[in-house]
Amino acid sequence: MILFVLTYALLGISFLWNGFAGALEGAKHGSNQEALGSGIDGDKYKTACPDYKHYSVIPHRPLSKGPLALPYQRPSPHCRTFSSPLVEEIIEEMSARMEDKDLARIFENAFPNTLDTTVRWHVNSTAKHNHYRDGSWEEAQSFIVTGDINAEWLRDSTNQLAQYQALAKKDTKLETLILGAINTQAEYVIESPYCNAFQPPPPSGEPAVNNGQDDTVHPAYEPSRVFECKYELDSLAHFLALGNQFHKSTGSKAFLSSRWYIALDTILEVLTEQAKPTFNPATGKFEKNEYLFRRMTNRGTETLSLSGIGNPLGAGTGLIRSAFRPSDDATILGFFIPANAMMAVELKRTAELLKSAGKDALAGKLKELGESIEKGVWEHGVVTNKIYGEVFAFEVDGYGSAILMDDANLPSLLALPLLGFVDADNEVYKNTRKMILDRAGNPYCLVGKAFSGVGGPHVGLQHAWPMSRLVQAMTSNDDNEIKEVLNNVRDTSKLGLIHESVNVGRVADYTRSWFAWANSVFAQTILDLAARKPHLIFGEGAKPFVIA
Repeated sequence: MILFVLTYALLGISFLWNGFAGALEGAKHGSNQEALGSGIDGDKYKTACPDYKHYSVIPHRPLSKGPLALPYQRPSPHCRTFSSPLVEEIIEEMSARMEDKDLARIFENAFPNTLDTTVRWHVNSTAKHNHYRDGSWEEAQSFIVTGDINAEWLRDSTNQLAQYQALAKKDTKLETLILGAINTQAEYVIESPYCNAFQPPPPSGEPAVNNGQDDTVHPAYEPSRVFECKYELDSLAHFLALGNQFHKSTGSKAFLSSRWYIALDTILEVLTEQAKPTFNPATGKFEKNEYLFRRMTNRGTETLSLSGIGNPLGAGTGLIRSAFRPSDDATILGFFIPANAMMAVELKRTAELLKSAGKDALAGKLKELGESIEKGVWEHGVVTNKIYGEVFAFEVDGYGSAILMDDANLPSLLALPLLGFVDADNEVYKNTRKMILDRAGNPYCLVGKAFSGVGGPHVGLQHAWPMSRLVQAMTSNDDNEIKEVLNNVRDTSKLGLIHESVNVGRVADYTRSWFAWANSVFAQTILDLAARKPHLIFGEGAKPFVIA
């Protein structure tokens, strides 16, 4: 036993030293370092690659040249799950131009993190893989995991890929990767439209994993296909967003396949079912909802009230129910406003896309539905607060009740301008933003000696999410506010990566060292500022950096 432990320890030290030596070499020759030299068998090397869940918690050299000396956390090129020369070019240029070398190091780690670590399975349209009689899983496919959990969330994967959308027109590999992601999400939506997180695609050969929960769900789902089945309206909106972003960036309509149209029809069926009130408006009779979720748990946020039904919702609002929030926490009042706002926007964008594809009737249907939801948000989702004036509510029930708060996860009220629902100078939004970022207005606005930001019930009352601070920066035009946000996030990222959440009193207490979505939001923030306020990251008089 002792001999085994010593052998294992020596192997670990050897592996770490090889990684350290490769990193030092990479410092001399740029980010494309070869950890064990060139001319090796990449496939065989991959079998020795460490689990990034463990790799990400250990600082690796070379360290940044800033005062924080942040580590270089990218895996060896042989261990990366996807590569793009264009991404490497952007990293090189941004890192060279950014004045704050600690922020530059985080960008260097975060911008490629989805490609480096989460593309668990990808095939292009010419690859041979298992085909099915119903036409499923054809063409390009991409399975994008969230990070430290081997499952794909529709919401997470869309956001993880967002910073690469603008590059897809210039990089065929990235274009095919994102096209594959759209195709894979379409299969997931067709399979189980009420579910939020999915197992590896059957053709991938990757094993399914158990989420360890005891859930009772209707409609029933196949556990080998679904990792978790929490109905979140924003998941369906994110599927639409992935295609809309792709079309905007590339002009391509290649994803408008028969399977995509089936997925769209499936979404419309869900929206129709979830627009229904709890009681028949004519007779007052209780009408059972199509979706039910009940989990054996001691956490109230992990299951729906009333034995899995959820609290009653009123009629005639134009809004769509969401059983869970993007944090995967249960809604209290089922008309979750941020998701409704996002769905309204994405339906209208999809309508424009379909009109350009000659699908006028379907485009008209989507436009009408999007406008109806948008009207519902303004009529039922805006309430008057005695301190802040007219503000957007977080959740409403159609009976006049409202919850005033915000959560860090996207979509959020803070992110409404990023979603395209309102401009940042809209008066209702400005009032809402003021409320959200005030401890007296938002119960989940957390402030401590080490960090501050918006949190949420998902991780308790002491942990704020860096993601919320990054959204704050992207929705601000105030240089001082943006600089304060960047410094705050930088100083909590001791591992050179963005965490899910950080204890506001002690930055060493965080959740998830490997959370690709948060890394992507950081990269999106830096790229936004590089184009919109280049002086803040490149120095006075700097020219904008725009990916076009």
